[in-house]
Formats: sequence, structure tokens, C-alpha cells
Amino acid sequence: MKTAILSLTLLLLALCQTAQAQQTDTLDIRQQNIVLIASATARGDLNNLKTSLSRGLDNGMTVNEIKEVLVHAYAYCGFPRSLRALQTFMEVLDSRKAQGITDTVGREASAITDKREKYTRGAELLEKLSGTPADAPKTGYAAFAPIIEQYLKEHLFCDIFERDLLTWQERELATVSILTAMGEGVEPMLKSHSAICLRQGITEGQLRQMTTLVNGLDDDDPFARGTLMPDNPNFTGKAWLQGYVTPQDGFGCTVSNVTFAPGCRNSWHSHKGGQLLLCTSGKGYYQEKGKPIQLLLPGDVVKIAPDVIHWHGAAPDSEFTHIAIGTQLDKGGVTWLEPVTDEEYNSYKESNNR
Repeated sequence: MKTAILSLTLLLLALCQTAQAQQTDTLDIRQQNIVLIASATARGDLNNLKTSLSRGLDNGMTVNEIKEVLVHAYAYCGFPRSLRALQTFMEVLDSRKAQGITDTVGREASAITDKREKYTRGAELLEKLSGTPADAPKTGYAAFAPIIEQYLKEHLFCDIFERDLLTWQERELATVSILTAMGEGVEPMLKSHSAICLRQGITEGQLRQMTTLVNGLDDDDPFARGTLMPDNPNFTGKAWLQGYVTPQDGFGCTVSNVTFAPGCRNSWHSHKGGQLLLCTSGKGYYQEKGKPIQLLLPGDVVKIAPDVIHWHGAAPDSEFTHIAIGTQLDKGGVTWLEPVTDEEYNSYKESNNR
């Protein structure tokens, strides 16, 4: 998958070099959410999709807008991927509702008042979208299989693109994200839709950022997941542990890779010598005694001072993985306290974070 995505990235960057755009432009938060949701859907990466869906909701996308991205995806990566993404979104919404989070449903798509034939409307929309005249001679697949060209005009560019929950620019950004995530074999489509993106106002810098975001979803993890921990009174839920550095190695620290199942957390505890958490994937929670819960995402680093009482674990709708480093072991080990109650765990408030 890495090779496929990198080859598509090179193709896309080559196309970008011909565009008149500012390289410093970046995608806004909403656009980033669309990229991550669309690309995870295309890859069938449901763990990353759960994280991206929750992040999209937290960042202000409505339920109906996100559903529109997932429905749009089926035209490019098929019904199975789209349906699994919709089912995953239902699970995420149920989980958030159980936490007391009220997500904004948002408006429905506006009614379509144009009563002309769908083929005519789709052809006109595609002309505006791409700049290619609607009456241009049919070539390639359109000439070889006219029915597929009819479906594209009547359904994709009429039924789907006429829906106004997403802009044309947002739909094209979702499309190139999907095609980039799909890998080898769709290069002609990626090239043409990237050109449409540029025509619709997406810049070279934004397309570069899109490829970076999609590449960041790669499932390859250099650290082993480890083994499922046996029942442990200091953990609520399932967790996997892989140790790398032990006290016997003589470095004065421990290093472990810990993966928490959704909803799993450890008990309140403290470390005599302190601890570092390097967050690598998923979405997690961290809380110090007397303070609100902090949301943890990949790339976050938590520096825990000696004797600070705290807990950490996964969010309800996502696995969470971090590298845990126990420091200054000569000062002592871990002091385990009482379990984190459901009330404490569910006290996370969106307004506290990010």
C-alpha cells in the first residue's frame, strides 16, 4: 500500500507543479476532516475512520454533512465501502450519545426544482465543473460503453452533485482523497479529478497537504501490538502490552507499547519517578486528579511529573495506542489507587479540548 500511495503522490505532485497556485496554502479544519473521512472510507480503515468521524463532529461538521461524504464515496470506491462507513458512523453516534454528547444533525439537502432531463442537467454540471464542453465528441470508455457515460451524467453528476450539503469543491476534494487512498490502477481518474480540484479553487499547497494526510493513515505500525493482558484489577477493559525496555536492562527506565480497546482505561495511579506518554494512534483520554479530561491524539506527548495522580486510556469510540516511558526508576515504582468510575470517565467535555 505504501508503494501505491507514494506513486500516486508523485503523480499528483507532478500535476501540481503545472498549476498557478500558492504552495503555502493549507486546508482548513473542515477540509481536513473531509479528506480523512473520505480516505479512511475508501481504504476500509474503520479504526481510523472512527477517529476521523468523531473529530469531524467535534470540529463542527453536522451529521448530515458527514453522511453526505460517506454516500458520495460509493460512486468512487463502491457500495460495500460506503455502507460499512455508514454503519461505523452509526456506531460512533450511538457511542457519543451514550456519553451525553448531542451532535448537530443539520439540515437536509435542498429540494431540486430543475425538472429537465437528468442527462442534460448532469452534462451541464460536468461542463461547469471541468471546463470540458458538454457536446464534445465521446471517446474512450464513453464511446465504448455509452451506458456508463449515461449513468455518470444522470446519476453521479446530476443526482449526487446537485445535492447541496457539500460544495462542488468539497466533493472533488473528497474524490481525490478517495482515489489517492485506493492505490494503483486509478491514475487517470486521479489526474483528471485533481485538475478539477485546481479549477474549483483548491491550491497546489492544499493538494500536497491532502496527500500527506492520506499517507498518514497508513496502517503499518513499526511497534508490535503485543499480547492481550490477562484480567488486571488496575485496568477496566481490554488492553495489549508489548515491553521493549525493562528495569533489568539497566537504563533506569521502562519502555512499553500499550494499546487500549475502546473504553478501556487504567486506574488512578502515580509514578515515583514520573512518566512520559508518546501518543501514536487512535484517540485517548488523560486526566490528572482535580483537572478536566484531556483528549489525546497521535503526535501528542504527555509529561507526567513524579507523584501526580492520573489515569489514561482510550476514548469510547476508538482504540488508543501510546508508548509509555517510566522514568527515574531509582525513585520507586507505580502506586495504584482506585478504579476510574464510569461517571469520571464519561465526564469528558468537548469544550475542554482542542
